[in-house]
Amino acid sequence: MAFLKIENVQSYPRPPLLEPVRQSIRVEFGGKTIVESDNTFRVLETHHAPSYYIPKDAVNAIMIPAAGRSYCEWKGVATYWDIQSGAVKATKAAWSYAAPTKSFEQIKGYIAFYAGFMDACFVGEHQVIPQSGDFYGGWVTENLKGQIKGAPGTEFW
Repeated sequence: MAFLKIENVQSYPRPPLLEPVRQSIRVEFGGKTIVESDNTFRVLETHHAPSYYIPKDAVNAIMIPAAGRSYCEWKGVATYWDIQSGAVKATKAAWSYAAPTKSFEQIKGYIAFYAGFMDACFVGEHQVIPQSGDFYGGWVTENLKGQIKGAPGTEFW
């Protein structure tokens, strides 16, 4: 298994940083692999597990626009997606930025998945643990250290 460098989420920057991902990203849902991509980005932000952005054209599932929007002071307005693979559907299981801010324009046309709604997500060979809570969509891998926000009581620090 390829080693991931130890990273402390408390040393991630604010404002956040967008960087290309060196490992392959895989997402499994509905009993199928719906994503395998080497063309991905991740966002690193203080106290957050990284969020991974995948080109929409690399997704082998039905993406249905979902109700609701949210605003990120760094990336702009997020739209949400239901994901369907065969007979299995997950509501608001992904998000994207149709018109991201200048600093994040590289993720236009990309989508991020909430790992907790998928069967499994992988960074390289490392299976992801979903970030705690019901808002943040970070992917926790065993190399992350520090206190990751998202659990009750941590949402606003």
